[in-house]
Amino acid sequence: MAKGGFVYIMTNKYHTTLYVGMTSDLVSRAIQHRDKLYPKSFTARYNVNKLVYYSPFDMIASAIEEEKRIKGGSRKKKIELIESINPDWKDLYDDIKDW
Repeated sequence: MAKGGFVYIMTNKYHTTLYVGMTSDLVSRAIQHRDKLYPKSFTARYNVNKLVYYSPFDMIASAIEEEKRIKGGSRKKKIELIESINPDWKDLYDDIKDW
């Protein structure tokens, strides 16, 4: 059976840096970013710890494809995507932490 996944976007406190990622376990991955589990990683160095967008996919291959599509887009397109579901740039971690 195929396993699904999530595409997500995280940012820092001032929304100056955007990080697009893909994972099969969104809660665990968000915690890793928030806790700076990998101190030398891009997200740790730039204090990217606020989940502002996510989208579920039934198939991991579809999530990978969408991640590549989003990463290839402009910053403006990423902002439009975030604001289409999260106009106030609220930290969505509170919505998913109890999954």
